[in-house]
Amino acid sequence: MKNSKLNFLKDNKQVIYSIILMIVVPGVLIFNTWLFSGYYQEIANMSLQNKAIGIGQAFNAGVNESDDFQMFINKWGEINEDTKDLEILLFEEGSFRRIASMNNYDDVGRVENNYNYLLSWNANNPVAQKIFKDGKAYWSVVMPLKDDQGNNFALLSMNLSADVISTKLVTILAKSYWVLLLSVVLIVLLLLVNSRLFEYSILYNKIKEVDKMKDEFISMASHELRTPVTVIKGYAQTMMEESKELNLKKEGVEYLSIINTSTERLGNLIEDLLNVSRIEQGRFKVELKEINAQTIIEETIKEISVQAKEKNLILNFEAKENMIDLISADKDKLKQVLINIIGNSIKYTNEGSVDVKIYNKDNNLIINIKDTGIGMSAKEREHLFEKFYRIKNKRTQDVIGTGLGLWITKQIIEIMKGNIFVDSIEEVGTQVTIEFPLIIKKDE
Repeated sequence: MKNSKLNFLKDNKQVIYSIILMIVVPGVLIFNTWLFSGYYQEIANMSLQNKAIGIGQAFNAGVNESDDFQMFINKWGEINEDTKDLEILLFEEGSFRRIASMNNYDDVGRVENNYNYLLSWNANNPVAQKIFKDGKAYWSVVMPLKDDQGNNFALLSMNLSADVISTKLVTILAKSYWVLLLSVVLIVLLLLVNSRLFEYSILYNKIKEVDKMKDEFISMASHELRTPVTVIKGYAQTMMEESKELNLKKEGVEYLSIINTSTERLGNLIEDLLNVSRIEQGRFKVELKEINAQTIIEETIKEISVQAKEKNLILNFEAKENMIDLISADKDKLKQVLINIIGNSIKYTNEGSVDVKIYNKDNNLIINIKDTGIGMSAKEREHLFEKFYRIKNKRTQDVIGTGLGLWITKQIIEIMKGNIFVDSIEEVGTQVTIEFPLIIKKDE
């Protein structure tokens, strides 16, 4: 059981990666929020502390020895709600006597011995301290009050409420945690999608591997089939040629003819499969040379004209005078393309003609093959150059083919830097246009 789990994790590393991210990323966000909330609270406290000292300094600037301290404190409390407690103390024989208070009227006259009081008085500086009273936070500030000569004449003790800052901090933190929660949810969803993408990636790689194995198998099988098919075809042709010497009956010659035709079809299929395998694996070789396209086209038309005559079709060829017909192409591959395209036009045309025309346009050699065949619909035309695609209807059910020819043709044309376009109308015909860049001499 443990081994199976270990193997699963080894084979699915993206699962471990996604789980780690699900833990680490939200953890980093939570730590970041916690850390910066602490920084914010520290800054807020420092700000409140400075505010308390500033209030004390403002208070000191507004009073002097001769003022009625209690009256001043009462007025101060009316306009400064943040100040929750305010007292004035006089220094007498090492102790401090309260002479005015905002809240503790009964304590007026009482003597206090407080370390912060002595520290502030002797250091001649304010002393601020955060305290908690009745479950609430305050900043306690003790500072000496000075006369016009800068001498200490009394001591100020004040408690400034920290409720406003604390409330704001709680509100900000609450919002931050909601944003954090939303961020964590989004990250988890993103990681789940990422995990699914990993699965798709693995599936895609497996499909590619299977596809590669399929291509290798087809290539190997095609190579292995080619030899016996060639042998069978050779013997069948030899026996047909020597039928008289072998005393073969008419039926025997017909059987041999069927065998010869079938092996020829099988040989073409094997060659198509080999070409598909070579193209997909990047092993399809073309030898690009400067060739006269018109000569190749004329040769091809002569070779294929027999098929047109068998179907009583007119096969026309037209070339404009004084045109440039030099292109960079592989002679044999160009002939293979032309045989396939013109052969298809003849195959799918029951009556009428197949017209082949070449001309120059925009520094390209245009080869136009137009027929009066059965044509095709726009939807059928969209899939025309897909592997193994064949138009299936009553008009094509008797036409033999593998659905590989046009795919191979398009690939060969593009390898030779050309383009192919198809226009077709049902019951009217099909027009195939092939274009190759012209080789234009500088003196032309």
